[in-house]
Amino acid sequence: MGRKGKAKQETSAGGVIYRCTPDGPRFLLIKDGYKNWGFPKGHLITGEAPEDAALREVVEETALNDVVLHEPLGIIDWYFRFRGKLIHKYCHFFLFESPEGSPSPQADEGISECCWYSYPDAVATISYANARGILQKAGVAVSRRCGHLDLEP
Repeated sequence: MGRKGKAKQETSAGGVIYRCTPDGPRFLLIKDGYKNWGFPKGHLITGEAPEDAALREVVEETALNDVVLHEPLGIIDWYFRFRGKLIHKYCHFFLFESPEGSPSPQADEGISECCWYSYPDAVATISYANARGILQKAGVAVSRRCGHLDLEP
C-alpha cells in the first residue's frame, strides 16, 4: 500500500450558513487562525452524528443560536500532515439558515472574523477549492429557498 494507506482517519462536520435578504442571499464565512476563509467546522465527539456536530460547531464558532438545519451538502476529504503524521480528513457539510442575529467569532479557537458575503463575493473569498465546491452546492439549494441567485462567480 502507498503512503496514503497509512494515514490516520479523522471525521469533522460543518455548516454553510445563509440568510435571505432583500438584496439577495448572503453566506457566512469565517476567518480561521491560519488567516483562511471558510466555514465553521470541527471534530465529532464520540457517538455524535455529523449533523449534530455541524450544528454544535456552527453555534460555537459564530455565536448564532437561531439556526435551522436544512439539508446535507456533501462530504469533502483531504490529506495533510500534523506533527509528522499523515491525516486523511473527512468533513460532512450541511446547509443552515440563520434568519437573524449578528455573528461573533470564537476567538479562543483562533477565529478572527465572521462576515456575510453575496454568493459571488463568497466564491471569490473562500480559501479552499474543495470548500468552494460545497459553496456551489449550497448556492443551488439557496437559490430554491431565497429566489433568484446568480450562480456565476
